Formats: sequence, C-alpha cells, structure tokens
Amino acid sequence: MGNCLDSSAKVDNRSNNSASSGVSSNTSRSTVPSGPSTSSYTTGNSSLGSLPTQHRTEGEILSSPNLKAFSFNELKNATKNFRSDSLLGEGGFGCVFKGWIDETTLTASRPGSGIVVAVKKLKPEGFQGHKEWLTEVNYLGQLTHPNLVLLVGYCLEGENRLLVYEFMPKGSLENHLFRRGAQPLTWAIRMKVAVGAAKGLTFLHEAKSQVIYRDFKAANILLDAEFNAKLSDFGLAKAGPTGDATHVSTNVIGTQGYAAPEYIATGRLTAKSDVYSFGVVLLELISGRRAVDTSNGGLEYSLVDWAKPYLDDKRKLFRIMDTKLGGQYPQKGAYAAASLALQCLNPEAKLRPKMSVVLSTLEQLEAAVKPGTKHTQMESPRARHSSDMQKSPVRYSQDRPLLNVTPGASPLPSYSQSPRVR
Repeated sequence: MGNCLDSSAKVDNRSNNSASSGVSSNTSRSTVPSGPSTSSYTTGNSSLGSLPTQHRTEGEILSSPNLKAFSFNELKNATKNFRSDSLLGEGGFGCVFKGWIDETTLTASRPGSGIVVAVKKLKPEGFQGHKEWLTEVNYLGQLTHPNLVLLVGYCLEGENRLLVYEFMPKGSLENHLFRRGAQPLTWAIRMKVAVGAAKGLTFLHEAKSQVIYRDFKAANILLDAEFNAKLSDFGLAKAGPTGDATHVSTNVIGTQGYAAPEYIATGRLTAKSDVYSFGVVLLELISGRRAVDTSNGGLEYSLVDWAKPYLDDKRKLFRIMDTKLGGQYPQKGAYAAASLALQCLNPEAKLRPKMSVVLSTLEQLEAAVKPGTKHTQMESPRARHSSDMQKSPVRYSQDRPLLNVTPGASPLPSYSQSPRVR
C-alpha cells in the first residue's frame, strides 16, 4: 500500500499478499474489543452498522465493538512464533501466517484446534503504512457482508501492526488464474467468482454512506472452500462523494493496469472507477491473462488495449479466450461476458454501468451455466491454423501486438507482482 504521493502516475511494484485471510465460514464475530468473547461469529448478514460519514479518531476506530484487540504475544502463540511452516505468503507489506484461536475466547489455541485464521504482520518499512492499516481496521471493523473478508481483530503494540482475518482456503483469484501449475478454473466457477466479487462491490457502492474500494484486482479477491469470492485489503478504500459532489478528489494510488484512466489523469475518484477495475478483472477471467504482462523482454503490455478490438466481435472472440478452458464455455455466455467487460471499460466514466447492473447481468450468465454441461467453442479455419499461438495461456496473439505501457518506476519484488500506480 504505502503513503500517497502526487497525482502523477508512478508505479510501485508492491502488491498485497492474498494467500489467505482468516476464520472459517461458520465462525462468529466478537463483540468485545479486547477481552474474551462468548458470542458466536456470523458472516451471513449484510450490514454497514452505523458507518459514519464524518472523520473518526484513531481511538474511536480501535475501540470498535466488532473487533478483538489481540496482544502481540497472543498472535505469536497462535502462529507458533511466526514460524516459517506457518507462512501462507509474503508481499511488499509483510507476511501472512496461519494461526489458530479458540472459538469461544479468541485466545491462541493449539494448531489444529479451534478456528484457523490468517494473521497479516506488517513490516515497519513495508508499503502499508499506519494510515492504510488504520483505514482497513476502520472499514472492516464496521462493514459486514458475505462477500467481504471478515476481520476478526488487530494488534497494535509499539511498531507491531497486525491484522487477523478469516482464513480463505482457496487463496486469491490471482493465484488460480496465473500461478504456474494451478488447476484451471471452469467457466462456471469463473462466473461464480465474478458474481461474488460484484456483490461485494455493489454492497459498497449502494451503501447509505458510499464506499469506493479503489483497489479492485484479482489479488484482492479471496476464495473460500466453495469458491465464494470475498473482497480483501481495504487500505485504499475511500468514502464516496456526499451532497451535490460528483466525485472525490484524491492523490492517485492504485494498481497499474486496473486503475481507471480518468482517475489516473485527474485524481477524481467515483464509483465508476471501481467499475472500470471490475471490467479489467472480468477480462482476466475471460482471457486468463494478466492486466499488465511483462513476459516479453521486460516490456509492459496492456491487456485492455490488446483485447478491446475482439470483445464485440463474435467471430474473433475465441482469439482472446483462455486456452486453459479447452474450449469448454458457452459461446453466447462468453460473448455476453465480453460485451459486459467492454461496457465497464468505457473510457467515458459516465457511460459505464452501475455495479448493480453489472451484477444483474452476471447473475443471469451464472444461472445459464448448468453444472456438468459440456460447451464447445466454434473455431474458424484460421483458428485451427493458428493453434500454435493459442497454446500458451500467457502469450498474446501475434497478429495484433499489444500496446506499450509506460515502464514502472520502481520494480520491487512482490508476492503477487501487481504494480501499484501512485
């Protein structure tokens, strides 16, 4: 994450670790901020509680009745002293460890007993600063929805800043789409993930006090055991415009390849900025390719610029479909998803659909996919001749080169390799 700089488009290769996050789906949310709780956790209700529009002090945020304040020693015990065999993943912000807590008291328990959680331990010099850490506590301490990751609690002791989440056993969507050797996701699962993520964004946008997520990307979409999607990492979230305001003016920060062009250019943030980012992720689900590809000799290429000409052409759409699908997808459904992505990626923010409209369309596409149905892909004669180009899921078609994107300013090693625009 990191502190905001100016509104020029800089690149920071930091990316959040999305290996997993916190408590099993049948767990309960604590109602005592610092002591043991006997209340049960629930994740099925949608609630903004009394999410205020006015500024809250740090003390007010940290005294949330929905969160437990863990001691550092408690989390050391829960994660076996942050041992390497508890490590779930690592990013520019720090590391995520697997831990165990008692279901009733929320104190550390023996590995294998109680509730499994994910503990994010920030590096003092990492990209997520105190302001962003506090922003995440602020929003996730008040927001409750089945498609938002559950924040169980936090730890703030000296330089130590940790967050305790529900554990998401399937990890991030990014890993499933792009990790080498990962089991390919079926079309039905991709639509299920898209619907779940859309529900999360719609909930934020339709809230009485609107929340703009600002960092929607595959790395921030976590999956439970049944591939239900939940949004994580709220460090960049921003309160939406109020009154007669049409946008929020802010320093530009986000992730290269996902951030909306008008936001990068002007710093004006709206809910339609999230809609653009959703279109990018939908395009990743369709194509199996990253928003920004750097596999060609270090040069960076834009998936959006490359794919756009194919999205509204039924005869050419097959050229960008993920080859790992093996042609097993409904042609009409794929075209409808591609058309929806194109609408979300409209360069004119006002012409993009609302997330509620996007969700409605995706729910229809999900309903049309019957489990176990075999889908065949119509191929043109040229497609059969160009099979060599289609073999690699990370190689872009050579008959239309990708457009260059300005190279990143500070390539840093990161877990998910998603450069931040700052």
